[in-house]
Amino acid sequence: MRVDDATTIRTIEQLDAVYGEPIAAAVTMELDHVSEHYRAYVEASPFVVLATSGPEGLDCSPRGDPPGFVRVADPKTLLIPDRRGNNRVDSLRNIVRDPRVALVFLIPGIGTLLRVNGRAVLSTDPALRESFAMGERRDKLPASVIVVTVDAAYIQCPKALMRSKLWNSATQIPGSAVPSMGEMLEAITHGAVDCQAFDAAAPKRLEETMY
Repeated sequence: MRVDDATTIRTIEQLDAVYGEPIAAAVTMELDHVSEHYRAYVEASPFVVLATSGPEGLDCSPRGDPPGFVRVADPKTLLIPDRRGNNRVDSLRNIVRDPRVALVFLIPGIGTLLRVNGRAVLSTDPALRESFAMGERRDKLPASVIVVTVDAAYIQCPKALMRSKLWNSATQIPGSAVPSMGEMLEAITHGAVDCQAFDAAAPKRLEETMY
């Protein structure tokens, strides 16, 4: 698709001409720390999206665990356990080279979002990792903990979730409505991965590698 250059916004002045001034409340709600009200959102959230930037480009990564898995150590510090994944560690590679991060916290059934911008480092401190232990024997530790220094925290209005009807059970679709991971891998590898075998093994594989 070719975009008409005459209608392309290329300057802040052009952008301001289209959108005007921000809503006053949106500016007022931005704090340089996690307030007690914002803390309630962090502690109720089982899901956060982590955005990072590095030399190869941008990355946006989902993080999930029981509500409160992101810990508010103090008003300026958030702690995020890095749970077991696929070992691409794109977000972590970015953080090592560019500490800037952005977070969006979601709470099932709640339309309002909490957004946090800050700077992060990775810690392998044994005591810190052990404080995030999971599993029946409390022996599943994160490989590292993302320590975020908060620069800005603010609430996002619920319009996006209202428009998307994300929490509306009536709009949920069955898994069969989209390609499965096995189907996609089979197509990408030109049959080297067996779709049915991969998908059949997925539930057990997920259970065994959750932490």
